[in-house]
Amino acid sequence: MGTSNYSDEFKRDAVHQITVRGYPVREVSRRLGVSTYSLYKWLKLFGEPTSKPGVDHEAENRRLKRELARVTEERDILKKATAYFARVSQ
Repeated sequence: MGTSNYSDEFKRDAVHQITVRGYPVREVSRRLGVSTYSLYKWLKLFGEPTSKPGVDHEAENRRLKRELARVTEERDILKKATAYFARVSQ
């Protein structure tokens, strides 16, 4: 297999398709005729080291706190029910 030299502009364009436009690496690889290994390497070189787009940590934190409160309440209700039925069955 021969090695192909692609310009930096081509590489940045491929990375842009993955990071900004949201295309899967496999699809971009197939369309451009480049190995997925090369695309992942280019992502490391030219991609921006940011967190996942669209992740709102504060909203996720609020959701998890609500879920924790609900689960804690359910647990407390089950504890009281267990104590009640233990007394009744004696």
